[in-house]
Amino acid sequence: MNQKGKLVIITGPSGVGKGTIVKSLLAKNPQIFLSISATTRLPRKGEIDGKDYYFLSRLQFEEMINKGELLEWAQYAGNYYGTPIKPVLEKIEQGKTIILEIEVLGANQIKNNFSSATRIFILPPSIEELEKRLRERNTDTEEVIIKRLNKAKEELAVSEEFDYQIINDNLDLAITEIEEKINNVI
Repeated sequence: MNQKGKLVIITGPSGVGKGTIVKSLLAKNPQIFLSISATTRLPRKGEIDGKDYYFLSRLQFEEMINKGELLEWAQYAGNYYGTPIKPVLEKIEQGKTIILEIEVLGANQIKNNFSSATRIFILPPSIEELEKRLRERNTDTEEVIIKRLNKAKEELAVSEEFDYQIINDNLDLAITEIEEKINNVI
């Protein structure tokens, strides 16, 4: 068994189903842990600070950037998102597998810091299906949906740069494919 753990990155456009996939992976695989990201966006209904995200003010987030306390960070759709370093390094040192569910820019930053990280890009079946999913979740304004779709087109253009690309057309099949990729690196 490896002394150090593994880092697996799950990324893809907003609305592609990353959160749903990761929740299922964690429920089925107790040996896998999720890194909790920090963000300046407001919590969605039912989200809990410290469990779903660390919800921070812009000032708090910028202080973490300045102190070098983030493994990666980016601005996305007008908000900051980032990964606090300490909990990730602790899990890896304990020999655990940790998943980062992060945006594409952050995934690229992580690859530069952890060359052994496995990066999995989740693709929508189509841009039309992605738009439908964003609208159906009913969490964003029209302006934010348009921003997310424009950003998604940019992100999809670089999906081939990732270790694996998995289409989330059938949720159960996508989860099975991701488990196979993770098991190859555990």
